[in-house]
Amino acid sequence: MRLLIERKPIKVYPDPKRVIARFFFNGDERAREVIRRVVALPANEVFGLISPILQEYSKRHRNITKILARNCKKIKYALDELDIDYEGLSRYQRLLLGSYFTHEYSIESAAFFNPSVVEDPDQSELVEGEKRLIISFRAVGEGHISSVVFRRALVDSKGNITVQPAGNYIDEAEVVRNAVYNKKLFLKKAADSRIDLNILDELGTKLDDKFDYTILRRIILDSRNLQENDLKKLEYDKVLWLSDTYHEISFSRDTDISDRVIFPISEFERKGIEDARFVRFVKEDGSVIYYATYTAFDGAMIMPKLLQTTDFYDFKISPLHGAGAANKNLALFPRKINGKYAMISRIDGWNNYLMYSDKLTVWDHPVKLQHPQFPWEFIQIGNCGSPIETEAGWLVITHGVGPMRRYCLGASLLDLEDPSKEIGRLTEPLVIPNNDEREGYVPNVLYSCGSIIHNGELIIPYGLSDYCSSFATVKIDLLLEKLLSSGAAAQEAEVVQEPVKAEK
Repeated sequence: MRLLIERKPIKVYPDPKRVIARFFFNGDERAREVIRRVVALPANEVFGLISPILQEYSKRHRNITKILARNCKKIKYALDELDIDYEGLSRYQRLLLGSYFTHEYSIESAAFFNPSVVEDPDQSELVEGEKRLIISFRAVGEGHISSVVFRRALVDSKGNITVQPAGNYIDEAEVVRNAVYNKKLFLKKAADSRIDLNILDELGTKLDDKFDYTILRRIILDSRNLQENDLKKLEYDKVLWLSDTYHEISFSRDTDISDRVIFPISEFERKGIEDARFVRFVKEDGSVIYYATYTAFDGAMIMPKLLQTTDFYDFKISPLHGAGAANKNLALFPRKINGKYAMISRIDGWNNYLMYSDKLTVWDHPVKLQHPQFPWEFIQIGNCGSPIETEAGWLVITHGVGPMRRYCLGASLLDLEDPSKEIGRLTEPLVIPNNDEREGYVPNVLYSCGSIIHNGELIIPYGLSDYCSSFATVKIDLLLEKLLSSGAAAQEAEVVQEPVKAEK
């Protein structure tokens, strides 16, 4: 008999009005022609063109003049090539030029799904039984480009969930490239990214064991400028793109959590940031930090990456290394186990693996943990977020893919001290798509990237056919009881009795 699941009536939908203003570039030749035409305009015509643009778009963006000025500065090199003095341009000329190199992108126009939930760092001014939550979502816009967006929610003592409305503006973060690279790990990741090994060997002779972005960029540009072959130049560009995957981002302190979007920055994630799995991690000294694993996708290659933050304003981002940092579905345990970090992964695409590491960004020696057992998961099994610690064991919400590529949610229980031991597993799905949840961007899919326990209930945010998101809850004691009984039944079924010997 399946467990009683309560589906909450609330649904969180994509909002196509939520747009960001991005740099737009159509090639050097067209850029130079646009610049010539704009610079040739008389001052009164420049003002007449930019004034209504500022009035209209200031209602859609928090600081449109800052955005236009920044995008104008990105084409300064083209102005220099045309012998146009950037500093000599009027403010309105710069803003008008910037507007021709800017376009709006609707980050939620296509889909809004695969949520992950963690406890908000701010739990002030709440009444007993309430908890403030931060929910991350995968938002998809034109061209199937994914980004990470957030909402704040409140769950009360009765289990009612209220998702706070999003703000009127949405902002990208400022990017800070101040990473210090480890040469061995960096070149190994570059090789894994299929960058020309001869170029990597050459760079290896020029780089110290530790180096920063400025040094790397100078060495690459110097080496690139010596090349005449465009394919060779592209390989040097790829090394710079890889370096962009190590960076920090910072959001303005006057933004609400719903105003912040983590949008692809590096070329190695230009097709999207997929399925962030956030976890509230408790360090050995008791301090708290939030981590999130996610998948960077460039249209052909997958690169697992790690976000870390303490306040959801400032984030550090880096790729993950090692044989276990492959494919999708990496999920970090919320604390160290026996002195080591622990991670669940799905390196082969259809089984769950367990890994341990002394370093947060290096993952090797994956060991198979789970494989598909039941018809509803025969195609693949994977995690739906980080394991949750309970007195009975590590609770892992899983997803299974079965006939007609239908995605369902399941649950497993792992031993607290030795998570390689599965001590319980549901034989039937925990949540399956209802008739009104089957239609959407990708039909017949339920998926989650992280759940939370509050007031005796497991709260599972989940995506409905990749179109919008909702919530389901189940009594945690009933779920654990079911898992433990399933484990006991499985052990009983494995007992092999000695055959009775016939009497002579």
